[in-house]
Amino acid sequence: MKIKKTCLLFTVKCWAFLILRIITVKKFILKFFITQLPLPGLKFAAYWLLPFAGCLFFSACNSTYTSKKKGYFKIDFPKREYQSFHKEGFPYSFEYPAYAEVIKDSTYFDQDTLNPYWINVDFPTFGARIFLSYKAIGGKSIYKVKQPNGSYKDSVGVNIFDYMVNDAFKLTSKNETVATSIKDSLFHTKNGITGVFFRVGGNAATAKQFFMSDTTKNFFRGALYFDATPNADSLKPVQDFLQKDLDHLISTFKWVDKR
Repeated sequence: MKIKKTCLLFTVKCWAFLILRIITVKKFILKFFITQLPLPGLKFAAYWLLPFAGCLFFSACNSTYTSKKKGYFKIDFPKREYQSFHKEGFPYSFEYPAYAEVIKDSTYFDQDTLNPYWINVDFPTFGARIFLSYKAIGGKSIYKVKQPNGSYKDSVGVNIFDYMVNDAFKLTSKNETVATSIKDSLFHTKNGITGVFFRVGGNAATAKQFFMSDTTKNFFRGALYFDATPNADSLKPVQDFLQKDLDHLISTFKWVDKR
């Protein structure tokens, strides 16, 4: 309201200036400026149009400003279709979208490592990836062990269920500095699979994480990442779309006896 009053005052003053310019004798400053123009026509135009242009400029303050909301490109989502991942020798199976690709990390694919069942579910269209890792309870894996000087060293350790659950919560809590909320929920599927799903709000690197286990033999963990700078607003449509795919992966997940 204060801004509109100020603009109205400017407008009144400008129109008053124009009227006085028509009635009164040429002022010295305006006359000096006009006399410097080379052509009589320009002098006449400057004398009458300059004050008028000034009035129009200040009267523009009365226009109402309308802010525009920030928008993002529309995303065309594919039709939902699923296919089975059931690879020989793997201790688990599940269904994943037909528009995704299951890729085994080259670090583990070409080598006989202690963790041979780590895979990724890639979504090339969205620049997204679900990192999936597996550990056999009681088996051995490579862990990062913090040294007295603050550095970390790879060390082979035994997979203890309680420790792995604690690590899953710790990995999620690393997003606390940028997260607006962290919610965890226990789930139990029709296939007898029990686990915990994490939903992280805000601009976290991974907003969807989960783990599943039978507590005696198998431990499976997943996390959704995007190949982009975390932005909760721009990624929300894709996050919501892929949430159903995550739900489907979990609901169709089964442990497979390798014997």
